[in-house]
Amino acid sequence: MKRAISLSSVILVLFLLMGCSNTGKQNPTAQNTNPETEKKAILIVSFGTTYEDTRKLTIEAVENRAKEEFKGWDVRRAFSSHTIIKVLKERDGIEVDTPEQALQKLKNDGYTTVVVQMLNIIPGVEYDYIKKVVDQYKNDNSFKKISCGLPLLYYMGQENEPNDFITALEALKTQLPSSMKNDEALLVLAHGTPHPANAYYTVLQHTINELGFKNTYVYTVEGTPTLEEVIPQLKANNIKKITLIPFMLVAGDHANNDMAGEEKDSHTSQLKAEGFAVDSYLHGLGENKEIQNIYMNRIKQAMNELNSKPAGEEK
Repeated sequence: MKRAISLSSVILVLFLLMGCSNTGKQNPTAQNTNPETEKKAILIVSFGTTYEDTRKLTIEAVENRAKEEFKGWDVRRAFSSHTIIKVLKERDGIEVDTPEQALQKLKNDGYTTVVVQMLNIIPGVEYDYIKKVVDQYKNDNSFKKISCGLPLLYYMGQENEPNDFITALEALKTQLPSSMKNDEALLVLAHGTPHPANAYYTVLQHTINELGFKNTYVYTVEGTPTLEEVIPQLKANNIKKITLIPFMLVAGDHANNDMAGEEKDSHTSQLKAEGFAVDSYLHGLGENKEIQNIYMNRIKQAMNELNSKPAGEEK
């Protein structure tokens, strides 16, 4: 039997993870800051998806919001999944840049100011990868100013920082049933990761409980807790009917196949085999206007970082 992890231990791990700074860095050698000569871009980076319908409803929807809200800024796209990029090119003839390619193109095109906004849910493997790429462009002074926006979940309310979990869950409420019977439950499918940031999902479940969400359980497809770990809780609480909902930006392969597929090993099939009635809600978080608002605020925060003075120049 796996040893239970205390919430305090989880938060300690997350504090260590959050040591990575997202502060924008200015090129100290760049003297020309005339707004008329500034060429500004927002690079929106997501993992990507091969599903065209959900891509338009989620990733493209967030990009369009950025275009509407940030006039004077060009908006460009990058995917962090090289596999998805390859599939789209070979299958559909669609070319999408990696973060490295997109930033190099911005540099070559003469952009001076760049905000990189990732659409990740937690600061895990993909966050580390994107942050590393951005830091490379900071360190070689490719741009006068560059900053990196935070993922959906980052802060937990400590030390005067906001509680991103509460904000995200309040946004998620707009997608949830207004009422449920005592024998009904929601299973919220997160991605999961071998990265220590998987502990964010423990905090997510804790916050769900604290906010009084009825019969709502978080599980993951590639981390912990697993579906197998949640099923005993469902039975202990006499749950009969389940609605599956993805806690992911897009309703792509994991939602359509792992979660709602007809194969014997899909979550839907496993739950039905255990005697539960199962429905699936195939909509990604990117469709949610309130979630989009959170990402727009992340971009604004990153823009504010652009105007902060580099370390050592405070007066």
